[in-house]
Amino acid sequence: MQIPYRAPLVSESPAADAPAHTHPAVLPLGALLLAAGCQAWAQSPAPVPGAEPTRSLKAVTVTESADTPQGKDSLRATTTTVGKGNQALRDVPQSITVVTEKLMDERNLDTLKDALRNTAGITFQAAEGGEEDIRLRGYSLATTGDIYLNGLRDPAFYDRDTFWLDRVEVLRGSASMLFGRGSTGGVVNQVSKTPQLIDEHQVDLTLGSHTYRRVTGDFNWKLGDSSALRINLMANRANNNGAGSTIDKSGGALSWRTGVGERNEFQIDLLSLDNRNGINYGLPWIRPRASDSSASTTLIPGLAPTGYYGMGSDRNHGQASVAGLRHTHRFSREVELVTQVRLGDYNRDLRASAIRFAPTTGAVTNPQAVDIANLSANTVLTRGTNLKIQQVQTAQVQSDFSAKFSAWGFKHEVLTGIDLARERKNVQTPFTAAQGGVVPVKPPTNLGAASDSGVGPSIDEGLRNLRDASRFENTAVGVYAQDLVHITPTIKLLGGVRYDQMRGNYTQFNLPANAAQPIAQVSYSQTISDWSQRLGALWQPTDRHSLHFAWGTSFNTSGDTYSYNALSANTPPEQSRNIELGGRIESANKRVSTRFAVFRTTKLNERNTDPDTAATRLLLSGQRHSAGVELDVAGRITPLWEVYASYVWMPIARVDRAASTATTVGNRVGDRPGLSPRHSGTVWSTYQLSSHWRLGGGINFRARQSPADVTAPAWEAPGFATADALLEYTVNAATSLRLNISNLTDKYYADALYRGHYVPGAGRLVQLTLSSRF
Repeated sequence: MQIPYRAPLVSESPAADAPAHTHPAVLPLGALLLAAGCQAWAQSPAPVPGAEPTRSLKAVTVTESADTPQGKDSLRATTTTVGKGNQALRDVPQSITVVTEKLMDERNLDTLKDALRNTAGITFQAAEGGEEDIRLRGYSLATTGDIYLNGLRDPAFYDRDTFWLDRVEVLRGSASMLFGRGSTGGVVNQVSKTPQLIDEHQVDLTLGSHTYRRVTGDFNWKLGDSSALRINLMANRANNNGAGSTIDKSGGALSWRTGVGERNEFQIDLLSLDNRNGINYGLPWIRPRASDSSASTTLIPGLAPTGYYGMGSDRNHGQASVAGLRHTHRFSREVELVTQVRLGDYNRDLRASAIRFAPTTGAVTNPQAVDIANLSANTVLTRGTNLKIQQVQTAQVQSDFSAKFSAWGFKHEVLTGIDLARERKNVQTPFTAAQGGVVPVKPPTNLGAASDSGVGPSIDEGLRNLRDASRFENTAVGVYAQDLVHITPTIKLLGGVRYDQMRGNYTQFNLPANAAQPIAQVSYSQTISDWSQRLGALWQPTDRHSLHFAWGTSFNTSGDTYSYNALSANTPPEQSRNIELGGRIESANKRVSTRFAVFRTTKLNERNTDPDTAATRLLLSGQRHSAGVELDVAGRITPLWEVYASYVWMPIARVDRAASTATTVGNRVGDRPGLSPRHSGTVWSTYQLSSHWRLGGGINFRARQSPADVTAPAWEAPGFATADALLEYTVNAATSLRLNISNLTDKYYADALYRGHYVPGAGRLVQLTLSSRF
């Protein structure tokens, strides 16, 4: 059928009975595409009682009912873009958790890490370089490049802010068929705010503990019948983030969209983010008595979460500049081509102090080995140096073609595409004193001298002379195709395949230990080609029930961490597999969604060092798996009571095969890998007490877990639960006041773990937000 395209397609008149604190009736792009995908919607039935107002398009009429809430107005999501296009969550045969903008607003989740803390199964590793690796189901996300922005890889290490995000989507399990290399445990997709055909603005001002000040602005203008502009701004400062680090950052994002709903639609996105934050590198572990085994290792007792022992000159600075262009060409209502181009430039300058107990010998000492029994305010701490100075540039092109049609007696939903990427990373390091460089000396401190405002003695970090230490460059191309076949009105089968090729080049610039010359250049390269597969099945007996089976593969290359060595450059990719049985059920009124899944994720051939191949390559001899149950609930129990909950029970996480030389916990057969707690989750609930007052509260919890790769016998950081509260007063339709108290009991706990140290979680924070909409 030939589809007449006429501009404008969207009628933008707000509904007279639109509820307060929601957008007037505007049809988002995703809803338009979903509507256009079903010809049966061209003549919609009359809306059911309680349905939202009808939104009218030329040549098609769409009724938005209770199952299509706006992202910023609901804790419950019904659609996702993580699967290469806008899809209903019930039509994706794989587990997805969505953190909406409303949840981020209600809980004051300012960073991506804060948002991910509100999804079960997520843990954090405090790495040597200060970049906190994110784990999902016990498998790495950040270091394998499994963080995305609008479906394109967002690879660099930088502190991501949520001021311009509409939602955060977590796809669980192997997904290399969609995204290429990586994704053993899953992927995280950040979805930015999109311009809407309406004039609507919001400014939020937040004041809180530790002189916390944050202002954000979200400004949306309708420029014409099919064009809109959206600008988001942010500035944030605080003496302490609740866990010892200062905050000083600002950012701006601009998005311009034209041709909304027409045959050709264009969108330009620009992002600039400037971080000048401090950093709390972490604190050393301790034992009750120095003679105790490592199994007794625990947190330092008696400390405040806000305590800071680093230097006043420590910093975690970074800049991110991103420019993107998106073009959508609609051949018809059911056939379209979406092409994205993105350039990214990222800079990072991290100067951190590694806090350790002073030894019993040397220039700075403690009188005896430190343990809990002899711990005191006079216990001496040293401040080591950890630097991470790097620049990353990325260029990406991605084109996705989707079509719905009938052939061979079945209805098909075909998705196919190609993506190309180039990534460059340059790492700098300072000259040592023996090489003629200047090495500022950091004074020691003691346990009783903690600062709660990031203040400490300073050194001149500018004295360090930097040189290039390494350079990495890779080019990658991937092509994929999948088909969702409607076998019957209630049964759908999914099959997909992807081919990836990546070539990486890594160069080290080495110096003698005691001279600045000559530079010895050592280069490694690797070319990887691999296939990924995906199979799924959906059984949807009603419009409220969707059960699925999923099977998928993924692979991790040696170059995922932007480096090679003589062994890793000769090592093929690791392979992983995910098997899952789950479903999604909507309540009778379609206002509450429940997602559940039973999963088993297996890394089939993990890298190990083996004596027989130690001279040439790593041995892919390891295997480990995790298995458990996941549960998400989100929506309105009643018109006044809204909930969000996410829970994972992972009773099994086990090393199945290991190298004969494995000695560290998490690498030996039978061990439970680190950062794999048996229980983790979050619960959040709000209740509208009256037309003016709203009350909310929730908890975040993690069971005991050990760091990754600790020496046997293992130790575990204590489990924890923190409670949060909210009290909101609505002055009028345009103004509200919201009081947030996070970590009500000021619980001291380890949030990010490493074998040498842990980073405390944020203590009690009190914040008051004034929101103004106009």
